[in-house]
Amino acid sequence: MNQPYLELKIVMPEKYQEFMIAELNELDFEGFEQENDFILAFIPASRLDDTAREHIERIISGFEGAWIDSEIIHQPRNWNKEWESTIQPMNVGNFYIKPTWSMLPVQSGKVVLEIDPKMAFGTGYHETTRLMLRMLEKTDCKDAHVLDAGTGSGILAIAALKLGAVSATGFDIDEWSYQNALENAYLNKVDDRFNVILGTISMIAEGKTFDLVLANINRNILLDISADLTARVKQNGYLLLSGLMHDDRENILNDENYSRLKLVEEMDEGEWISFKLYKI
Repeated sequence: MNQPYLELKIVMPEKYQEFMIAELNELDFEGFEQENDFILAFIPASRLDDTAREHIERIISGFEGAWIDSEIIHQPRNWNKEWESTIQPMNVGNFYIKPTWSMLPVQSGKVVLEIDPKMAFGTGYHETTRLMLRMLEKTDCKDAHVLDAGTGSGILAIAALKLGAVSATGFDIDEWSYQNALENAYLNKVDDRFNVILGTISMIAEGKTFDLVLANINRNILLDISADLTARVKQNGYLLLSGLMHDDRENILNDENYSRLKLVEEMDEGEWISFKLYKI
């Protein structure tokens, strides 16, 4: 499409960047580039009217230490193609995460997760995703029925299925994430066992419970849906939580719903933490 694009340079801490991208992705942005202390976000200039700008400014104001540093008009480029070129294979525990376009050899014995993340959350590059994968690897998934809340790219549900889970249900409110999870399920040949839902946890049948519930979201949402999440865990089942920083620890563990479950494992990477809770 022959039209100019606007580049927004948004200065912000690296630890919040994937969350910012997830928020902006719900607008009309068509590509992102990440650096240590800023992101570049690209949107067709014709789509950035006053209403869209106000929405963007509200999103940015919700992140501490974030602001728009500059705006530059560019002629058309394939931003997604350029962004894809930055995604490289990586090892997380015994998982090997790779995009479809990578031709690098895979070490024998690795559990391969073929993920084309598009712009959906869950590439394996963020600490919270890595924490969940490491904790998942230490969890007995054999014959489990799994719920993945805010599934994003579907990476966690797909990983659980490859570790022996019988079925997985994932939901996300973002259309792009929904489509991406479906695509990744197909790429990993688990689409017959992975039910992806566009919507919230309310879309899950009332009373339905799971052996394993996964939720890599953020503190506020995890607190908002704590009653729903804990109700979905079967007796003797597990709930894995991430998307949390060290400062969130007490808020989560003292929550009236999460506190009814037993904390059996805690992991951290940098400023991020994850919990495994057991329902007695």
